[in-house]
Amino acid sequence: MGRQYSNTSSIQIWQPNPALDLPIYRQIEAYIRQKITTGEWSAGTRLPSQRTLATSMGVNRSTLVTALDNLTAAGMIEGRHGGGTYVSGSGWHSMAHAALPNWSEAAQEGWYYPNLPEIQQINQAEFRPGIIRLGTGELAPELMPNEAFNKILQTLSSQTRMLNYIEPQGSLALREALSIHLQSNGIQASPDSILIVSGSLQALHLISVGLLPRGSAVLLEKPSYLYSIHAFQSAGLKLNGIAMEEEGLHLGHLEHAIHTLHSGNDENNSESFPLLYTIPSFHNPTGSVMSCRRRDELMSLARKSGISILEDAAYQELWLDHPPPLPLKAMDQEGRVLHMGTLSKAVSPGLRLGWLVGPVPVIRRLADIKMQTDYGTSSLAQEAAAVWFTDGHHTTHMERLRPELRKRRDFMLELLHRYFHDIAEWATPEGGFYIWLRFTAEPLSTRKLFSACLEADVLIHPGYLYDRLDASHIRLSYAYASQDEMERGLMVLVEVARSLIT
Repeated sequence: MGRQYSNTSSIQIWQPNPALDLPIYRQIEAYIRQKITTGEWSAGTRLPSQRTLATSMGVNRSTLVTALDNLTAAGMIEGRHGGGTYVSGSGWHSMAHAALPNWSEAAQEGWYYPNLPEIQQINQAEFRPGIIRLGTGELAPELMPNEAFNKILQTLSSQTRMLNYIEPQGSLALREALSIHLQSNGIQASPDSILIVSGSLQALHLISVGLLPRGSAVLLEKPSYLYSIHAFQSAGLKLNGIAMEEEGLHLGHLEHAIHTLHSGNDENNSESFPLLYTIPSFHNPTGSVMSCRRRDELMSLARKSGISILEDAAYQELWLDHPPPLPLKAMDQEGRVLHMGTLSKAVSPGLRLGWLVGPVPVIRRLADIKMQTDYGTSSLAQEAAAVWFTDGHHTTHMERLRPELRKRRDFMLELLHRYFHDIAEWATPEGGFYIWLRFTAEPLSTRKLFSACLEADVLIHPGYLYDRLDASHIRLSYAYASQDEMERGLMVLVEVARSLIT
């Protein structure tokens, strides 16, 4: 209740027409009035800044201000203490539309947490023309296997079954292909123990509502990608961050956290059996790899303490120098590990396709919930993915992708050494997408850095998205920006950083 949603209306692709007899400011006024009176912009909606509106509409700021002043005088919009212009909830608009629902207020009442304000800004800014995306966790379009998928789709176009519903756990052909594919990582999983999901986020959501009672504890690395989303928090689960060290999770801290949870709860409390969420291979955001020894020690601790593990293997195959140790699931002899995989990172985020491996009762339970929410992941995507694996496209793609990612990583490292050597430090990632950069010079506010870079059309991911108390890190990605964009973006970043330091 009362959560802080970023209620800024999205920037519209609309511009006034100079050829019309109606003055430009009147056209703007009519456009905004229409948005309000139709209810698209409801009471309490925050308008984009004057600078943003003027730029998107291609008009002088003074012209825009004239239109906004007229709308303010009419009682349709209002300025508020602390800044910003909002659709009015009183005056002309509310008198003329007293019976309309206040959707802005209603949007605050849902139980599902909103994205962090910066995440909402990032999600919108990623589609802004001219933006340089230095933090984006996805492959550049030119690195995706477009030609291969075009051929697969042409082959599938002669089939009709791809347009039908698919069984609850997903396409049997795809699950059989994944069963074989997972063996290359040491995981023995029958098709019955695999659930096809619409990406890892859906798997997290299904687990949070289908397996864990409200109030349960979720242990995780700190920092962690999971802090930047709210799948578990919205389900009433409690996140407990565990510090990391060079080899991975600090097991002493993990054991202490488990002991605290056990000793602080009675036998009827669901928190007695916490779940550990971990990204052991090419961790997001740090890029680190849990050592083979630490994986052995973690599995031993899990057996001793009785905890279950949710392993996120989104980056497992994206090694650049040498393969990481085998997944935790490959070491699992008790059905203790749930294993998540996805095509979003290594192949294409647009497919929205991932998988979850676990004990059959768990998979059937989550498949039933999934059928109640979306009635199955896209049939077309599943059929295409089945061909992708069975015809050997995946192996070929990974052999082509790794050298390209390695080249981009090395280029970004070279730029960092050139421009940031005296104000920051970082480790060389052995795979994945990310460089976890820490500013060593003070004072520097990463919040101000994020905002100033965004103003300059450079998008970074500040460390506090992954650890609320982190004030010195940013996550950089070498997977999306071109070499030219990397250099231009990092030059802006270092210039802004130095200005904030001095």
